[in-house]
Amino acid sequence: MSVSDTTMPANPQASPLPHYVSTEPFDPQGAETLTAEQERFYLASQWQLMLWKLKRHKVAVVAGIILAIMYASTLVSEVLAPYHLHSRHTDFIYAPPQQVRWIHEGRFVGPFTYGLVQSLNMETLRREYAEDTSRVYPVRFLCSGDSYRFWGLFEASFHLVCPGEGGTLFIAGTDRLGRDVLSRVIYGTRISLTIGLLGIAVSFSLGLLFGGIAGYYGGWVDNLIQRVIEVIRSFPELPLWMALSAVLPVTWSPLLVYFGITMILATLDWTNLARAVRSKLLALREEDYTTAARLMGAKPSRIISRHLLPGFMSHLIAAATLSIPGMILGETALSFLGIGLRPPITSWGVLLNEAQNINVVALYPWLMLPVAPVIVVILAFNFFGDGLRDAADPYR
Repeated sequence: MSVSDTTMPANPQASPLPHYVSTEPFDPQGAETLTAEQERFYLASQWQLMLWKLKRHKVAVVAGIILAIMYASTLVSEVLAPYHLHSRHTDFIYAPPQQVRWIHEGRFVGPFTYGLVQSLNMETLRREYAEDTSRVYPVRFLCSGDSYRFWGLFEASFHLVCPGEGGTLFIAGTDRLGRDVLSRVIYGTRISLTIGLLGIAVSFSLGLLFGGIAGYYGGWVDNLIQRVIEVIRSFPELPLWMALSAVLPVTWSPLLVYFGITMILATLDWTNLARAVRSKLLALREEDYTTAARLMGAKPSRIISRHLLPGFMSHLIAAATLSIPGMILGETALSFLGIGLRPPITSWGVLLNEAQNINVVALYPWLMLPVAPVIVVILAFNFFGDGLRDAADPYR
């Protein structure tokens, strides 16, 4: 057969080549059928993917549970504490921690404590305490004890755990005024943890505001905000905290001092978040959907809040979670140095203020107990924040 026999006819009037058209309905999954698990993954939202990945981070899950329990305890601190915050036991000043026992003279009697007998050592002039095994005080549960005003709303006296009738329950010892250390640590949890949340709420708002303005507008506005951030970050944090805390009037009520310390910590911590927001918005403001929203007449505030920030809000939440420990440590450090919160407000830093003297720590080491919850909370926030940061990018 010659080449001319196999070529297409040049006549445009010739009939077109036949082609096949399927009449079956189009099935996009006909080539590759997705399993139910794959379909669930592809249809999931960003927050669902983030939650699934966070659940696989076992350490972060445990840390989140610990934080949830501790924050839930702040709602019922009065109920959990065996004594009132300011209850004094003048007969048991600097009493050591009492051991909760279960067996008395070979017989199981449930949780109880022995009575304490105080004596004065004439050589060291120290109070010494010994257990009187003839007096047994069973620990009471779901009981009536010291009265208190629950959240300042109404009088109540219900406690989860109470000392036996006529006995004591100093699981973590007492301080120089005979106040139960464990009860004060439980009460202090409310202040120390909430000051971190309130501080990060203010810091988060400031970071979104100034970072969003700098990233969206750019130009001289961006330069001005960046110079302000650099000036703030050029000061050492602790001396600046100390200077601002010393300015607070001594006539302020404890509540005003609490909010004053919160604002000091927040106004110096927003710079990192503002820089993160700025860097993201500088890239996202050139995207097509941002240009489309601008051409449709959307205001800059709406573009930033409805189109730009939601795209990386998960990253911002993870960054904010990692900033909370800094707030808690800041309040603890200021109160420990005596220039932060002051009595009658009770926080972990205020409690540690009594342990400044090394002689006191050597003689009464249980006064260092507030260090334990500080370490636990800081580690839990760091582990939980790391898990959130990894989960914020679920496709990685």
